[in-house]
Amino acid sequence: MAALPSLQQLRYLIALDDERHFGRAAEKSFVTQSTLSASLRDLESTLDVTLVERDRRHVAFTPIGDAVVARGRELVAHANDLLELCASSRHPLTGTFRLGVIPTIAPFALPKSLATLRVQYPKLRLLLREDLTGLCVERLLASQLDAALIALPYDLPAPLETMPLFDDEFLFVTADSKLGTASAPLPIEKIDPDKLLLLEDGHCLREHAIAACAIKDSRSASQSFSATSLITLTHMVESGLGNTLLPELAIAGGVLSGTSLLARRFTPRGPARTIALVYRKTSARKHEIAELGAVFAQAKGFTGSSRAKTARAARTKKA
Repeated sequence: MAALPSLQQLRYLIALDDERHFGRAAEKSFVTQSTLSASLRDLESTLDVTLVERDRRHVAFTPIGDAVVARGRELVAHANDLLELCASSRHPLTGTFRLGVIPTIAPFALPKSLATLRVQYPKLRLLLREDLTGLCVERLLASQLDAALIALPYDLPAPLETMPLFDDEFLFVTADSKLGTASAPLPIEKIDPDKLLLLEDGHCLREHAIAACAIKDSRSASQSFSATSLITLTHMVESGLGNTLLPELAIAGGVLSGTSLLARRFTPRGPARTIALVYRKTSARKHEIAELGAVFAQAKGFTGSSRAKTARAARTKKA
């Protein structure tokens, strides 16, 4: 039987691919550079191919090297899932769980959820990573996260699976008292895309807002001002630069607190994003992810209260 590469060799190869520098890859792997280099030479000898072209200044992967490192990531991820399967079968939701969360969810969904998790699972060590959806997906595929809390729709690669938790409706947010305090819901087609403020490229909420308003030519939205966070976005709206769409989760979480902004619902029922947990199909922690999902769904915090909050905001503005 032919010799097989070791998982450690593949981990070194992945580190080199991440860092593109032998010294940094060795430091990341907690070994000396000579140890890492020797291990990769042994890997090339085992596979009988050249994986990396080396010189003093550059590290370049060969085409077969790119293919091997991609397969190597999958193998290491499967090995980690195997370990987690055994650990979770002994003690569910104990130890470390690495969760990615996107910025338009984290500050609004996590506070109540974390408090509940501390009570229900005191031995759980939840490591949180706030990042854009694309980066969360990359970290999931690289087995650097166990799951991620994101918003759908999002075009996910085949190795990932989703667990929808709840819908998060969009509301129209404005500083215009005439638009904001009207008692009737707002028809979605009345939105002026030229006055719509959005988050910058890279935030899935931007694409959700464009889709919600059925803006056929997204350039009309992208040419307006854009913000890097929901807080910045609310300040821009309050300054009179335009209007925006905000998810109900954020409004219930207090993103409009301390502002004079008004939130108004759409008619018919407004467009919504779906909050979901995403994870690798091969994950051995699916039952634990389901337990986390139940906690997040229970702590969403706006069921049955959003209309009242919107009405109160309108009355406050009139006063």
